[in-house]
Amino acid sequence: MADREPGAVVVDGGVGELVVMWAGFPLLGAGLGAGLTALSGWLAGLAWFPFQDVFALLDRWPDQRSYPLGAGVAAVAGLTLAVVGVRERLRVTVGRRSVRLHRDGHGRDVARTEVAGVFVDGKALVLLDRAGGELARERSDLSAGRLREAFAGQGWPWVDQDPHRDAYRRWVPELPGLPAGADALLRARERALKDSRGAEVRELHGELARLGVVVRDEGSRQYWRLAPPPPTPPTPPPR
Repeated sequence: MADREPGAVVVDGGVGELVVMWAGFPLLGAGLGAGLTALSGWLAGLAWFPFQDVFALLDRWPDQRSYPLGAGVAAVAGLTLAVVGVRERLRVTVGRRSVRLHRDGHGRDVARTEVAGVFVDGKALVLLDRAGGELARERSDLSAGRLREAFAGQGWPWVDQDPHRDAYRRWVPELPGLPAGADALLRARERALKDSRGAEVRELHGELARLGVVVRDEGSRQYWRLAPPPPTPPTPPPR
């Protein structure tokens, strides 16, 4: 595994990113909550503003009760956002023989011998196999420059852009040319994209890859191309 290789390079958000998430988000939430509590009387009178009953209640309460409650609830919301952010945080460990992609407590290793190209597409790190399919597509806020330096420095085949970019077509429902079942998966993936359900988006991406469909996103729009599906593992002989 890459994390056990001598000289492996780690690319992640560092300690600073964790400090921002665990400390900054709750503090920012508490400050925002206190500010909204101070404006609760005015906000309660805005017909279009949500949670008017809550702000009306805060406005009636004395300050020694309303401010701790408003700030505390918003701080908890910030802490929840931090938990989600840490779970979605990508850590990439690049060695000479393999790379480990670690997110949400799970790590995935990809061998160097399987990879024909590595590049960044928007905010996604992409690893291509030798048949043109994708071994991995992981979205993150990691620096493209740091990723390029890590992979190229370890001898991986870094490329500046997707060599198959011109092969993609915009997906619309019931578009001909897709394998059976792919249209339904793309519909489900579109809903997951719009609802920001990252884990489900990645799961459906893998299901499409098993059908030989490679997907890339531009906002909530999906683009696809065909590639040979990964080989099916051989069935072990009966005992």
